Amino acid sequence: MQESPKNKPEIRNNSTLKKAELQVGTHYYFENGFMVFTEAFHLQRGYCCGNGCRHCPYKKS
Repeated sequence: MQESPKNKPEIRNNSTLKKAELQVGTHYYFENGFMVFTEAFHLQRGYCCGNGCRHCPYKKS
């Protein structure tokens, strides 16, 4: 069974980060037991996932 794309960051091409290349502090941090993605992560991912992420640099349309 495949996981929903909302459960994992989607990697669109070779120029973006692979899951193993994520670095604590640069791409995410932990707050109250939750993983919080940074603006740098979202910019490298290249789009808004629509989940209302705290550091999303993309405006919802």
